[in-house]
Amino acid sequence: MTKTLFDINGRLALVTGSSRGLGNALARGLASQGAHIIVHGRDLESVKEEALNIAQETGANVEAISFDVTDARATQQAVEALIDQFGVPDILVNNAGLQRRAPFNEYSTSDWDALIATNLSSLFYVSRALTPAMSERGSGKVINIGSVQSKLARETIAPYSATKGGVALLTQGMAADLARFNIQVNCISPGYFKTKMNTALWQDPSFNQWVEKRTPAQRWGHFDELVGTLVYLCSDASSFVSGQNIFVDGGMTSVV
Repeated sequence: MTKTLFDINGRLALVTGSSRGLGNALARGLASQGAHIIVHGRDLESVKEEALNIAQETGANVEAISFDVTDARATQQAVEALIDQFGVPDILVNNAGLQRRAPFNEYSTSDWDALIATNLSSLFYVSRALTPAMSERGSGKVINIGSVQSKLARETIAPYSATKGGVALLTQGMAADLARFNIQVNCISPGYFKTKMNTALWQDPSFNQWVEKRTPAQRWGHFDELVGTLVYLCSDASSFVSGQNIFVDGGMTSVV
């Protein structure tokens, strides 16, 4: 079979926070295209179970790994062990994320700290642990998961917006430093998808109506609609694309 620009068959991909939700859909999408997946989460038994499910459903090679992405030392040690066991990943998808909602004047400092640690610091910890090995090899793909909140604000989630805005700008900074090593760093910013993390939102009739009215596509996104963009950014087709933030949002950020 002729290899195409979009071929990621056999490439090793670490997807953080992929035992459930959006990260799980991303891992499944890469597995469906033949990538060798490393599923990650905090609960090893759940991660192993999901890795087995993905392997059985896609026929891909799937591994399971567990470490706390908010712990810099644990992350460094886990990534070093991962490289020793499986080799240097070709693809890193920084997906691990957290949401906490409250009006700004009532937002607790503990929730702020948790969001910064999970949504922003973890991205730095994992990338900083892995990209030196990618640099030494001379190739790599890093995809950070942002949000429409990388660009838009909404009440009760100011800290979340701050972290996702940080993800977008950290992506640009990483691209500036790492492109010389043939590492492309980009960001995918999803619009509204029906994930477990936002169950309360899509089950709320008024919020559901707001999303459908605010989004030019007039609906929520489907998980498989993220896969094409992800595969593109993980493949040779994007070899001269770096530092970009691609919104997969049904047009939400294109309108006021």
